[in-house]
Amino acid sequence: MTLTPVSGFVDEAGRPELAQRIRESILGGEFAPHQRLIEADLSDRFEATRAAVRTALLTLASEGLVERLPNRGARVRAISVDEAVEIVEVRIGLESLCARKAAENADDDDIAALRDLRRRIEDAVAAGNLVDYSRLNQELDRQLRELSGHTTATRLLERLRAQSARHQFRLAFHPGRVAQSAPEHIAIIDAVIAHDPDAAEAATRAHLTGIVTVLRTLD
Repeated sequence: MTLTPVSGFVDEAGRPELAQRIRESILGGEFAPHQRLIEADLSDRFEATRAAVRTALLTLASEGLVERLPNRGARVRAISVDEAVEIVEVRIGLESLCARKAAENADDDDIAALRDLRRRIEDAVAAGNLVDYSRLNQELDRQLRELSGHTTATRLLERLRAQSARHQFRLAFHPGRVAQSAPEHIAIIDAVIAHDPDAAEAATRAHLTGIVTVLRTLD
């Protein structure tokens, strides 16, 4: 099973669909929590019709990234630490399942890709590059979801991770967090490479349980 890039939907101009573009802007911090999302401004910014913007915002509202305000349009939804903890608790079961399936499904090409990712994670940690480290962690999560071949778990996880993305980014910069999380990520990779489903599941569960512990210290 060879990993392939996630392309998503595109519009007539070959760009990612509007909901995806707005989603990435929210997750990238271009819009702050509770910031109003004005349809006319978004229409100009993303060169889209007001109707397309309205539809995209409805999609993002269904994902929990945006909230609709009666007679006031929409705004970026703020996720509390308590809610972020609940999201990670749900992710524990789903991501452990994906890691288990990934260990069962990985072929030689997949293992080579994971070994390369392992090396890049170690390089980012050694260089103290927390931005790259955070990005590579997301890449690992994506690869494990894809390798699992579990469509339902993948769909649920992508929605849950979008809601808690801001807190996940904060975690990467939490003092001492990298020293703890990097070996946990390496343990997950090594278990998948070794085709050891039990170890992959246990390593994933331990990693996410640690995230819950740290999240509770953020606020």
